Amino acid sequence: MPEARLAAGIWVAAYLRRLGLADIPAYVTRHGDDTAGSVMVKCATLDGRASLWVREWDFETDRRLWLQLNEAGEREIDAEIARNAARDPDLWVIEIESRDGRTLLDEPGLA
Repeated sequence: MPEARLAAGIWVAAYLRRLGLADIPAYVTRHGDDTAGSVMVKCATLDGRASLWVREWDFETDRRLWLQLNEAGEREIDAEIARNAARDPDLWVIEIESRDGRTLLDEPGLA
């Protein structure tokens, strides 16, 4: 049975709270649709580099998983986000600042 989907706005609020509790600075840089918007997470490591994460459906497990879409210079990641935002007006983008690249996306409850 497929897992229930949480509204994007609620998921984003919960994720920001969890990041705050872990002392990881995070910002909503693009506000998407509160109900059904997709979410991208940019993790800036504060050295000019960043990674970009997206949720994808895993058909083998019938669950949504976070996958690293790209790891590159921040400008390249920002350009990739801009291309995605141009195609998807409902897209949310969260930017976090973590020198060690910690996103918490691998923790229970964030898939």
